[in-house]
Amino acid sequence: MMYCLLLALQTASASGSVAPNSAPQPAPIVVTIPPSRDVNYPGTMRLAVDATDIDRAIWKVRQTIPVERAGPMTLLMPAWIPGAHSAAGAVEKLAGLRISAGGRALTWTRDDINVWAFHLDVPAGARQVDIEFDFLSAVSPEQGRIEVTPNLMNLRFESVSLYPAGYFTRRIPVQATVTYPVGWHAASAIPARKAGKSFVYDTVDYETLIDSPVFAGRHFREWALTDRVYLNVFADTAEELAATPDQIAAHRRLIDQSVKLFGSQPYDRYEFLLAITGEMSGIGLEHHRSSENGVRPGYFTKWSDGPGSRTLLPHEFVHSWNGKYRRGAESWTPDFHTPMRNRSLWVYEGQTQFWGFVLQSRAGLVSPRDTLDQLAFIAAALDTRPAREWRSLGDTTNDPIISNRRPKGWVSWQRSEDYYNEGALIWLEIDALLRKLSNGTHSMDSFAAKFFRGNDGDWGTVTYTTDDVVRTLNEIQPYDWNSLIAARLSGTTNRAPLAGLTENGYRLAYSETPPPAFVDIERNAERSDLSYSVGLVMGKGGTVQQVIWNGPAFQAGMTVATTIIAVNGREYAHDVFKAAIKAATAKDAEPVQLTVKTGKIVRTFPLFYHGGLRYPYLERIDKGPNGLDRLLAPR
Repeated sequence: MMYCLLLALQTASASGSVAPNSAPQPAPIVVTIPPSRDVNYPGTMRLAVDATDIDRAIWKVRQTIPVERAGPMTLLMPAWIPGAHSAAGAVEKLAGLRISAGGRALTWTRDDINVWAFHLDVPAGARQVDIEFDFLSAVSPEQGRIEVTPNLMNLRFESVSLYPAGYFTRRIPVQATVTYPVGWHAASAIPARKAGKSFVYDTVDYETLIDSPVFAGRHFREWALTDRVYLNVFADTAEELAATPDQIAAHRRLIDQSVKLFGSQPYDRYEFLLAITGEMSGIGLEHHRSSENGVRPGYFTKWSDGPGSRTLLPHEFVHSWNGKYRRGAESWTPDFHTPMRNRSLWVYEGQTQFWGFVLQSRAGLVSPRDTLDQLAFIAAALDTRPAREWRSLGDTTNDPIISNRRPKGWVSWQRSEDYYNEGALIWLEIDALLRKLSNGTHSMDSFAAKFFRGNDGDWGTVTYTTDDVVRTLNEIQPYDWNSLIAARLSGTTNRAPLAGLTENGYRLAYSETPPPAFVDIERNAERSDLSYSVGLVMGKGGTVQQVIWNGPAFQAGMTVATTIIAVNGREYAHDVFKAAIKAATAKDAEPVQLTVKTGKIVRTFPLFYHGGLRYPYLERIDKGPNGLDRLLAPR
């Protein structure tokens, strides 16, 4: 009888007598932002920024945008910022937006999909729309990057302006005026004249405006490195501006060596914007005719302590050629709301990283020995990154969009923006192959001269594809470059690409004593890097910043965001931990006991590791000059 009842229920279900679940259909997505056209905008935008409220870090904006006709209009705040490689426009800090025409307030509506877009209707007879808003710059690191301090400011025009949709940004004229605090100096790639308290900038196109940020501050010095390149230095205190003639001479050599390398200058005038500060957030961001560089105090005054941040300016300067003058076709966009595609970042950033190391050495900003040690550090970090077994280098070019540069818990198992340093190693491998295949006739210098040389003073953009890169390499030296590049970008492996080191005369090795450049990196980062021994990177006060996946500390059960409070019963200190690791090298030694606090829980982890301290360095393979020595030598 029960069987018959079950059969009846199954039959009823199959016959459809039970009502189905509700099943919605998608609402259509309507594209409401007009596509950009390569035509002139009818009129010049006027932008006025009051940047005097440094106590509250509030920038007050007034802007007028000419209009040609009545009807729908879309205004955009820049979202996809070149150099950020992601939608980084800080629209969340825009407040108090009011739009009017002829004194009449206009209603605006934010786009449902693109939150950087604002829709409005222009009334009949209006000749312009007037815009007012405040940009609420961060006043604590939790809110974002600190751009305003009592002595310094980093004003970026993407934060204090809107632009009309429907036009290539290079076809929209704009004239900006900024009022800074009394007595402050300001520097930008856009020429300006003083008018009372304000700087009145020349009329430029909107693309150029966004590519021309401002550093401003109380304490300022300028050095002419050449007749076209200037070093503008701002600092928290006047004492930080005390550069010696030899230090400035090294920066002059950077320009000389770069121009010798690339063969032309893709700018009419170039402005290094350098802030030496412990108050404003650090930065390294490229622009075609300038760069934003933020370093910690001591750039000049502690020069002899080690390389410090002197890798930064060479990297950002190279971007004028690589990333600005030559740019991957998928990375170039006609406006600031079209998404960028980052597949060429292994060239854009990877080769820039490569040339940054080379030029710092050629210029004498960083010694060849310290440069070799820095290369050892990046090679070792990538060689001990197990995430490379599942995630290709090419996929990391998506990381700025995936992570938006937020901190990661398990970098060694996630990977990060590895296209920078691993890209540099790939280009070092290409350098070694060019030298070997051409019997020393060609090197990466040959590629730079051929690929990046343009008309002197041309600060437009010439795009390229991977096919163009391969074609240039083959014109220099025939080889199956396409297969090599595909393997390096798409393949997964447990080892970093180290052939550029070994084929150029050096091998990655380890010592129990850290090289001076490694110590300098640790000191500047305020950490103790034990990645290559116990698999930990320690911050101040015993905080665990990184745990290397499957390393000894990982195997012991440790995780990030915890604190080591004691080592073998002694209060944690970097030196105490290192001494315990050294003392445990005997095979029969007791494991190091780590007392670890996670929240309110305190536990002890035995660390079964007997390999001692290990720090990476580059070991010369043979006596005499080699490819890497030649690469780093001045021209």
